[in-house]
Amino acid sequence: MPQLWFFMSIAFSFIVWGIVTARYVWPELRLRPRAEALRPLLILHSFRFIGLAFLVPGVVSPDLPPAFAHSAAYGDIIAAILALLSLLWLPSAAGVAAAWVFSLWGFADILNAFYQANHAGLLAGQLGAAFFLPTLVVPLLLITHGLAFRILLQHQPEPAMQESRHLA
Repeated sequence: MPQLWFFMSIAFSFIVWGIVTARYVWPELRLRPRAEALRPLLILHSFRFIGLAFLVPGVVSPDLPPAFAHSAAYGDIIAAILALLSLLWLPSAAGVAAAWVFSLWGFADILNAFYQANHAGLLAGQLGAAFFLPTLVVPLLLITHGLAFRILLQHQPEPAMQESRHLA
C-alpha cells in the first residue's frame, strides 16, 4: 500500500504542476524571445544539485539501491552544471546549443532514474527524507523540460509564440 501512496503523490504532482504551468508559467514565457524564455527554466534546473541528497547517509535509507542513488545523484549534478553553463552563455548560439545539450541530458537523466528505480525494485521508504524529490520536484522538472523543448523548437528571433490579437 505505501507504493500506491507514493505513485499517487507523483500523479497528483503532475496534475498540479501541469495546471500551474498551463495557467501561469507558459502564458508568461510564450511571448518572450528564446533566451529570455529559457532563463527561468534553466535557473530552476540549476537546483538539480539537490539530487546529491541520494548519496547522503541519514537522508536516505542505507538500503537505497546504490545503482539508483549514484545514477540519479551524478546525473542531476551534471544537469545542474549544464543548466548553469547554458545560462552563462545565453543568448549566444553557444548558449542555445548548451540549452539543447542540457535539455536532452536532463530529460534522459530523469527517464534513466525512473528506469533504475524500477529495475532496482526501489521502495518509497528507501528514499527517506529525499521522498519529496520524485513526488514534488521530478514532475515539475519533466514538465519544464517539455517547455524547454517547445521553446527551443520555435523559430527565432520571434517570441516563443505570438500573442493572438484581434483588431476590432
